[in-house]
Amino acid sequence: MVSKVLLMLLILAICSTFVICNAGGSKKKFHNKHKEGWKNGHDYDSYEPKYDGDGLKDNFYHKSCPRAEKIVQSVTERHVSSNPNLPAKLIRVLFHDCFVRGCDASVLLNSTGNIQSEKDANANRNLAGFDVIDSIKAEVEKVCQETVSCADILALATRDAVSLQYGRPLWKVPTGRRDGTISLASETSTNIPSGASNFTVLSNIFANKSLSVHDLVALSGAHTIGVGHCNFFSRRLFNFTGKGDQDSSLDPNYADFLRTQCKNSTDRITTVAMDPGSSVSFDNHYFEILKDRKGLFVSDAALLTDDDARRFALKLLNPKKFFDEFAKSMEKMGAIGVLTGSQGQIRKHCSLVN
Repeated sequence: MVSKVLLMLLILAICSTFVICNAGGSKKKFHNKHKEGWKNGHDYDSYEPKYDGDGLKDNFYHKSCPRAEKIVQSVTERHVSSNPNLPAKLIRVLFHDCFVRGCDASVLLNSTGNIQSEKDANANRNLAGFDVIDSIKAEVEKVCQETVSCADILALATRDAVSLQYGRPLWKVPTGRRDGTISLASETSTNIPSGASNFTVLSNIFANKSLSVHDLVALSGAHTIGVGHCNFFSRRLFNFTGKGDQDSSLDPNYADFLRTQCKNSTDRITTVAMDPGSSVSFDNHYFEILKDRKGLFVSDAALLTDDDARRFALKLLNPKKFFDEFAKSMEKMGAIGVLTGSQGQIRKHCSLVN
């Protein structure tokens, strides 16, 4: 009897070991397939969608246009390879789109008749990359007509452009957005913070979009790539309080350098890297210069005027912490006010309402 019990225990032990080993094998296979997803058009939909709120989910087009995300990735990579400044341009376009009427591609619409669109508002005059989105849309339309929204293309292309240097997607982009039909320049000034915004203005605008102070700080990290026009920060150099002085919150030596680049306060042509030495590399270096009081805009320096924001900015000096927090905040921003289901439309051309 004892020998039978021992035999049964031995069999159970063997079976348990097999199950555990098999589970580990399956997990390994999952991770390998997930890594291959970037090469194969981010094939996340091999698994259960994690996004179902707001009508967005992973790989929304897996049946209606299976190649959609791969086409977006391919065309985006082609453009980034010839224009390394494109990631900064697209992430700014996406930000300006999502903060006005939600992520509905309204910023892509052209002005018509007497109606001035968001694209032509003062806050958006320096936006660029619209031609790239049009190029991607044209390629997608060849395969799937009136199926993939411009809003999704913008969200995916932005992620793909920024992520290209790492060879993997830095954040998830659930899809299923539809395109808006209204775009008004008059709605931009109260929804898009300027480079001159103080912390109160910044935090209020973000709060109105259901974004936290931590989201504000993390998303400000996007200033690690791209450039700023002199006229958007020159007041800090030449006449900050109206007495011909400079902003005392700006590092004096950095201010001296900036004055060699921007000759006067009205220079609208000259641009300066927002993160010197790292303007085409997406990383957490922005928080190094922020700590050293070398943030280019008043809105950058404003992050150090709030205790919570400052503490969180210092935490983002850790690269892993930054990438994790930036990914979470981008996913939250990408879901602001989205149109789904039967709302809006799928535009044939991103710059025009059907």
